Amino acid sequence: GKTERPKSPDGKTILPLTAHGVTFMSIGQMLPEDEAVIWRGPMLMGALKQMLGQVQWGELDVLLVDLPPGTGDVQLTLCQRTQVTGAIVVSTPQDVALLDARKALDMFSTLKTPVLGMIENMSTYVCPKCGHEEHLFGHGGVHDEAERLGLPFLGEIPLSLDVRIAGDSGSPIALGDGPVAEAYQNLARRMVGRGMG
Repeated sequence: GKTERPKSPDGKTILPLTAHGVTFMSIGQMLPEDEAVIWRGPMLMGALKQMLGQVQWGELDVLLVDLPPGTGDVQLTLCQRTQVTGAIVVSTPQDVALLDARKALDMFSTLKTPVLGMIENMSTYVCPKCGHEEHLFGHGGVHDEAERLGLPFLGEIPLSLDVRIAGDSGSPIALGDGPVAEAYQNLARRMVGRGMG
């Protein structure tokens, strides 16, 4: 729900934004709303360096960095130049998405970055009108992959219109009640239970 640009009182440090008790920062907040981020490696590295070094994060329980999918410069730099506790790999359950997830897992293994667990996104869809449950992208593929690799399976996130509506309104679905909010709460509980928070 925050759209304002972050402030920089001295032109060197950046003050992050806060919403719902979460301190956050996004490249999107630093650019005009309709401008695409078409950056080559060095620009991305500069932005990552800024995010980690110039943002005044303050006292944090945990710092999550939401990375683009794949095995690109940002992932490599983050793992090689910073002290990363570990990676969480998120994938939809179908085979084509799991191919990308496997590449990411292989990259983290090569970089000696521990994988803290896997999450299945868009795991199931429940029709809001009739209650029928459908597995649009298959189901259980990420769970099976985690089991095959001996990695923790952290949970399933359903595909739900409510997630998009809540996000657009600035009030994350996890703040509410119901099965979708519960899926996020269960995921958070498992992450904290495994020492990630």
